[in-house]
Amino acid sequence: MVLFLLLIIVAIILGLIGVAAHGLFFLLIIGAVVLVADLVLFGVRWSRRSRRHHLVR
Repeated sequence: MVLFLLLIIVAIILGLIGVAAHGLFFLLIIGAVVLVADLVLFGVRWSRRSRRHHLVR
């Protein structure tokens, strides 16, 4: 969970710098890529947890 939150914060900071600083649009793109990668990582970890808790009868 700490990694998820850290990557979200990094993505937001990179996005804000990319929008605010003229000529640093690539930081906005990098922030968006980090955000998408973080959401995919979170989704994979969430799906692994939900499969592990099912009871098999």
